[in-house]
Amino acid sequence: MLTLAAASLLAPAVVWGQADWPSKPITVVVPFPAGGGTDAFARPLSAQLARQLGHQVIIDNKGGAGGNLGAGVAARAAPDGYTWFMGAVHHAIAPSVYPKLDYNLANDFVPVAMIASVPQVIVVNPQRIAANDLKGLIAYLKANPGKVSYGSAGNGSSHHLAGELFKLQTQTFITHIPYRGAGPALQDLMGGQVDVMFDGLGSSANHIKGGRLKAIAVAGDKRAPGFADLPTAAEAGLPAYKVATWYGLWAPKGTPAPVVERMGIELRNALASKEIVAAWAAIGAEPPTLAGKAFGDFVTAETRRWADVVKTGNIKAD
Repeated sequence: MLTLAAASLLAPAVVWGQADWPSKPITVVVPFPAGGGTDAFARPLSAQLARQLGHQVIIDNKGGAGGNLGAGVAARAAPDGYTWFMGAVHHAIAPSVYPKLDYNLANDFVPVAMIASVPQVIVVNPQRIAANDLKGLIAYLKANPGKVSYGSAGNGSSHHLAGELFKLQTQTFITHIPYRGAGPALQDLMGGQVDVMFDGLGSSANHIKGGRLKAIAVAGDKRAPGFADLPTAAEAGLPAYKVATWYGLWAPKGTPAPVVERMGIELRNALASKEIVAAWAAIGAEPPTLAGKAFGDFVTAETRRWADVVKTGNIKAD
C-alpha cells in the first residue's frame, strides 16, 4: 500500500512539473565565446524559444579548452530544466583527442535534438592569400611551406581536424594556431594574424558576404544554401575532403523526462518557424530532423568516426 500511495503522489507531481515548466528564465550554456558558430545559431534560436515559452532564454558563453570547459560546467548543472547545453561536433571529437575530460557526453547528458548542420568552409584573408580557388590555394601552400598559419576554435575542435585532414590530403604544411573559440580565431583571421581557417559556414557566412574573408570551397556533398556560386571541395578537385559542423542541444542527465520532451517539442516548432528557417538559410544551414534517440545514435556514430580519423592521422592536441 505504501508503494501505491507513493506512486499516486509522484504521478501528479510529474504532470505538474511539465505543465508548470518554465516558470522562470532558462539558461543555455554555449561552450565557446560570442562570435563563433555555436553562438551564431544559439542566439536566434534562444530568441525564438523565448517568444514561444514566454520566459527569457539566456546565453551563457563559457569558452575554453576547445569547448570542453563549458561542457563540464553544463554537466554539473542542476538537472531542473533550467540549464541546457548547446554543444557541437567538437564534443564528439574531444574524447579521442583529450585523454582526460571532466564530463562524458554519453553518460552526463540527455540528447534533445540537432539544431543545425553546415559544411566546413575554407576561408582565407584576401589581403594575405591571393588565391581565388582551391587549386590556387594548394599551389600557394606548396610554394610557401611552413609560412602559412590557420586558426581554429581550439585543440580537438572540428576546425583543427578539418585543417589536419586538409594537410594530409593535399600534402601541404600549415601551422596550427588554436584559440578559445571560433569567434576570436575569425577576428585574428580578418586582422591578418593568421592566414587561413577551416570554419563552420555558420560563423563565416556574414564575413564572406561582407568581403572581409574570401571563401575557397565548402567541404560538403552539395553547395550550401545561399552560396550557390561557392564550389564544393569535390568540384574543385579534392573529392575526399568532406567535413560538416553540426550543433545540438542536450539536457544534464537527470532532467525530468517530461521537461526534456517539452523542450523537444518547442525546438521542433522553433526550427520550423519562418524566422529560424530564414536565419538558417542566410548562413548556409538547413533545419535538421534528428531528435531524441536518433540524435543520440548519430552522436555516437560521429564519436566513433572521428576517433578513427584521429587514429589514422595521428592527430594530437598541440
